[in-house]
Amino acid sequence: MDAFMNTPVMQMLTDPVLYIGLGLGLSLTLQIAALSIFFSFIGGTIIGSMRYSGLPVLSQIATTYIEVIRNLPTLLLILVSYFVLGLPAMWAATIGLTIYTSAIIAEIIRGGLNSVPEGQWEAARSQGFSFLQSMRHIVLPPSVVKMIPAIVSQFVTVIKDSSFAMAIGAYELMFKGTILAAKYWKPSQIITIYVVISLVYFAINFTISMIARRLQTKLSVGRGSIGS
Repeated sequence: MDAFMNTPVMQMLTDPVLYIGLGLGLSLTLQIAALSIFFSFIGGTIIGSMRYSGLPVLSQIATTYIEVIRNLPTLLLILVSYFVLGLPAMWAATIGLTIYTSAIIAEIIRGGLNSVPEGQWEAARSQGFSFLQSMRHIVLPPSVVKMIPAIVSQFVTVIKDSSFAMAIGAYELMFKGTILAAKYWKPSQIITIYVVISLVYFAINFTISMIARRLQTKLSVGRGSIGS
């Protein structure tokens, strides 16, 4: 037993420095991801609605944004936010992720809106609703239910892509793990660190996916069949 406890891996796993370091990295990762998800959902909804609106100017602006941004690397947007805009590392990562994810969410929103039967729009117009009122009260609520799987899938990607922040020196989970790997330099310790990081990412993303499934099931009650 003493021999087992004295192995390099067990010595590392009983060292509080490991958990403090990974904990601090995880905290920043969650901050970046949460802010990016929040801002990109709002931005994506607005841009997707603009593209769907059919209004020439708004639709063209939204289309141009989507087509340009989604064909750029996420890391490039983070680097531009950091080196060109001069933002702090955390905010540069957040803004870069938000810019990219907003374009993806916009396409998901547009696709969801395209699936809305024309009868719902006619019902909204018959009640005297404006376009914005129709979107808010009639069209978006049932559409969002159909969009949940795709939106959650993109948000899971945001959490994973937050690791790009290490390129600009943000002390998120992956960067903290890399620093710790330099401290615990033995191969077995390094492998263990990255296995732990992998399990943390899996646990977070799996939990989000499960919550999303339950939310989708709950929201779809009484709405008939839903898209996947």
